[in-house]
Amino acid sequence: MLTKFKKKTKSFSQFIWLILLVITAFLVTYFYENKKNSQYENLKKTLENVYFQKVFAKITSSLEERYLEYEHIVKEGDNYESIINNITIPTNEKKIFLETIKKNKKIKILRPNQKIFFKVDKKNTPKIIEFNIEISKKKEIYYVRDFTSNQFSSKILEKKLNKTLVYKESKITNSLYQTALDLNIKPNVIIEFARLYGFQVDFQRDIWKDDSFQIIYEEFLNDKMEIIETGNIIFANLNLQNEDLKLYRHEFETNKIDYFDENGKSMRKTLMKTPINGARLSSSFGKRKHPILGFTKMHTGTDFAAPTGTPILASGDGIVVRAQWCGGGGNCVKIRHNRVYQTVYAHMSKFGRGIKKGTKVKQGQIIGYVGSTGLSTGPHLHYEVIENGKKINSQKLKLPSGKILRGKQRKIFEVSKIKIDVLKSELISKM
Repeated sequence: MLTKFKKKTKSFSQFIWLILLVITAFLVTYFYENKKNSQYENLKKTLENVYFQKVFAKITSSLEERYLEYEHIVKEGDNYESIINNITIPTNEKKIFLETIKKNKKIKILRPNQKIFFKVDKKNTPKIIEFNIEISKKKEIYYVRDFTSNQFSSKILEKKLNKTLVYKESKITNSLYQTALDLNIKPNVIIEFARLYGFQVDFQRDIWKDDSFQIIYEEFLNDKMEIIETGNIIFANLNLQNEDLKLYRHEFETNKIDYFDENGKSMRKTLMKTPINGARLSSSFGKRKHPILGFTKMHTGTDFAAPTGTPILASGDGIVVRAQWCGGGGNCVKIRHNRVYQTVYAHMSKFGRGIKKGTKVKQGQIIGYVGSTGLSTGPHLHYEVIENGKKINSQKLKLPSGKILRGKQRKIFEVSKIKIDVLKSELISKM
């Protein structure tokens, strides 16, 4: 009985092992076929991707080869001819570009950091199909080629900028210029602020410790909230020894704008008292022992010591009658303001952009930069005022004030002044 059972058990075990073997074979075959199919599909997809990638690469490659783009940032000494010569196009194409530029006075003069963009079609004979030139931080001029006439048409493009009003105030700790820079006020705003007060304030001798200033001015921001450009000063106040000198920007006639004090009196005079900001009076008008020649002689101007490169401003509107080397005066500029007054600025490190004989300049315009050229012991500005052909002491010169608003003009100004005072209060409350 027992022996029989053992035989049956052995047969049953063999049957089970046979079933398991069949199942295993089936599973191996199934997974192998699936794996093979999967690999086939993957291989198929890979081959398709490679094919389409090659086709796409061929198309984009042909496009890239056809159109080339160039961006040039203007440097000192650049001109349109030197810029276009860096682009590989035929001579006739360069000639067409230069002739196009000459027709537009707005882009005649290049400025450092100005941006110029070109797009060139390299198919057959290379040609410029479009280019644009930055006019200002807010505008650019865009040129596109008309292939029928083979000429360029142009239009002005306004950049999308948001105007915002900024209020800043501070005690003057060192100099107005440095204090304002520490507040992240742009240098051109500081220079304009100094110009407004330059008619009656000497920024070296008239400013004392704990004097202060307030200012409201415009800033223009792009979509990334970056400051692209600054605009007009709307309000300014210089507090000197607890006395406020407030100035309000006001359009008193159509397209005629000036800055007026609280009484409606313009700060503008024929000449500014000091044509430089942040300088120290180093030598007054009168007899002195010459620091280089060694003998006593008449010092016919006023010297302002300042770091090399400090901007020098035209003290009044006028015409440049000299912008050249002046012997002991080094690089110098002479301006004729009217029949009575002329001014001289000497020892410059370099002249301002576009400053040459015959150039018309505006009051406060940069005409040069402080240096130590000629007979000089250190960087400074030698400034002279000539009245009816005679050199006089610029620091004692008294000139009549500008326009005084009266009647209807005064009433309009008072309303404008109130609005600016309200604006100032609102900006202060947001700080």
